[in-house]
Amino acid sequence: MSLPRSNYDPRRVCLNPFPNLDFHLGKCRRTIGVYIAGGLFALAHWLFLDVEVPSSHYHPPPDAPYDSAPVHVTFVDWVQGILSVLGFLVVNLIDKDRIKGEEAYADARAVWRTRLFLFIGFALMAGGLAGSVTILVLKYVVPSYPERFTYYSYANVSQNIAIMLSAVTLFLATVNLVPGSRKQYAVLIQ
Repeated sequence: MSLPRSNYDPRRVCLNPFPNLDFHLGKCRRTIGVYIAGGLFALAHWLFLDVEVPSSHYHPPPDAPYDSAPVHVTFVDWVQGILSVLGFLVVNLIDKDRIKGEEAYADARAVWRTRLFLFIGFALMAGGLAGSVTILVLKYVVPSYPERFTYYSYANVSQNIAIMLSAVTLFLATVNLVPGSRKQYAVLIQ
C-alpha cells in the first residue's frame, strides 16, 4: 500500500499517526497522566506488599511438627519487580526530544543511543513480566498449591503489569507533543 507523496513523511515510524491527546484532555494532560502513573506505581507496590507481609508472618499451627506453609515469598519473587522498576526508571529518565531526532540534536549517534536505552528499558520491564509469569507457572501452578498461596504469584504478575502501564502512562504524559516547543522556550528565555 502506498500513500500519496504529499501525505508521506519518510521520518515517520507508524503508517497511521497517533491520536492528538491535547485535543481530548486539554491543558491538564500532563498532570492527569502523572497522577495516573503515580497511582498505578503505588498500586503495583501495594499489591506486592500485600503478599509479602502475610507470607513472612505465616506461622504454622502449634501442633505442626514443621512449617506447614508449602511455599513462601523469597528473593526469587522480588527479582521481577526490581527489573520492572529499573526499566521504569530507564524509560522515564530519557530525554523525549532526543528520541524524535529533531534538528536541535544534530548528532545521529546520540539519537541512536537514546533509542537503544529506551529499548533496554522496555526490555527490562518485559523481562520482569516474563519472569513473573514463569515463576507463576513453575513455582505455584505446577505444584498445584491451594488458592491462598497461588495468590502470591498472581499479585507478582499484577505488580509487573501495573509498573509497565505506569511507565507507558508517564512516558506518554511527559512527551512533548508540540514540535519545536523546546526551541520556543529557548527563544523566550533569551
